[in-house]
Amino acid sequence: MGDAAIAPLLSQTPHTRVVRIDADPARLPLAAARNAGAAAALEDGADTLVFLDVDCLPGSRLLERYAQVATPVRDATPVIWSGPVHYLPPRRESETAYTDTDLARSRPHPARPVPAGDRLMDEPRLELFWSLSFALSAPTWHRLGGFCEDYVGYGAEDTDLARVLGRAGGRLTWVGGATAYHQYHATSTPPVQHIAPIVRNANVFHDRWGDYPMLGWLQEFEARGLVRHDADAGEWSVCDGVPAAAQT
Repeated sequence: MGDAAIAPLLSQTPHTRVVRIDADPARLPLAAARNAGAAAALEDGADTLVFLDVDCLPGSRLLERYAQVATPVRDATPVIWSGPVHYLPPRRESETAYTDTDLARSRPHPARPVPAGDRLMDEPRLELFWSLSFALSAPTWHRLGGFCEDYVGYGAEDTDLARVLGRAGGRLTWVGGATAYHQYHATSTPPVQHIAPIVRNANVFHDRWGDYPMLGWLQEFEARGLVRHDADAGEWSVCDGVPAAAQT
């Protein structure tokens, strides 16, 4: 998505295809970029699609485990498969790579299940789907239609896909052993640095589904005087005088 540095590096890697997406850094087209990547993979004959966010690293068995479970089956129930994501500690400035000790110190997200060993665990709460790490078969991707490209920037495009999955009678399944590692970076809670796209995408979601995602964040923003909800118009908006890239 407009990254001029990574494309030349990846182009030197065998069996790697780089798809360029021009983007405004303040309005990254996450949904459109994922769709473009999937389209390129399908053109090359892929039968399984694996998605990994830019700040995540694949564990040694991630691709193996996804390939084992996401084998396409004609007319099967659509399934999104998602492995555990472990959060890595900060690296010391002298370190150029993560060590086995770093991996051992990593911790899974407390709000997501971590199946033991290679177990599979069906998840009835489709709203827990996240796009950090997941896989699905090509037939399931075609059936769901990919990500809705009305979402631009941070937030809600994965919650939307979960709703589409539910509407199609599909399921979300956690995949033990398909571990990804989230690299450390500073964050804020709520993520005020993404306030403008969160508000915009929440309204897009409401127009499509009739309720709001990320409601806890929106309510925290409202308590801080950063956003307001217009019940008559049925939408959220950023308050006057609040920068789009507001920081705590």
